[in-house]
Amino acid sequence: MTRINGSTAGVDTLRILQWPTLREHAAMESTPHSAQTRPIDEIPPDEIAALLESARALQLAAGSGAAIQPLLRGKKFGLLCGSDETTTDAAALLDRAARELGAQVARIRPRLTELSTALDVQQTAHMLGRLYDAVVCEGMAPVLVKRLSLEVGVPVYDRITSANHLITQLAAQLGPVGSIDDNRRFVLQAWLLQATG
Repeated sequence: MTRINGSTAGVDTLRILQWPTLREHAAMESTPHSAQTRPIDEIPPDEIAALLESARALQLAAGSGAAIQPLLRGKKFGLLCGSDETTTDAAALLDRAARELGAQVARIRPRLTELSTALDVQQTAHMLGRLYDAVVCEGMAPVLVKRLSLEVGVPVYDRITSANHLITQLAAQLGPVGSIDDNRRFVLQAWLLQATG
């Protein structure tokens, strides 16, 4: 995982540290027992602590008014939205979190369904893999997300902005410094940094 280190004296100089173990969890996002659905107590405490440390550094930088470095500059995320109901909140959270760190987010409404042919899924996945550094799926059938993840060649994340995802659970642990929405954004940013950094 990529951790961000910052101090109150030098918040504008954030340092990236490699933290590979949660990256492995993130790569399993579309598997049945992924970091997304695993309770916090099943993920090693040092991994949770490192993710929270990165999120707190981002929170501190934002609170101090310091400019946040574009640590994701040049990265592109594809947001696949399966339904309009989940699109608005999920897209807004992901869009803000990624753009604040210099990344780009493209919202995509795929025509794929669970009944799509293997060729359609494969062709779509290959195109997504060429265009984006990671794909985020919101409001899509888990079976379809799994099929895409097997073909795409880049990390695929399923419902990372949902209320039951690890990101939301960890946001509550950042403390009362900011709103829960801001805390979710900081944890999501730390997650995106480790996943693609």
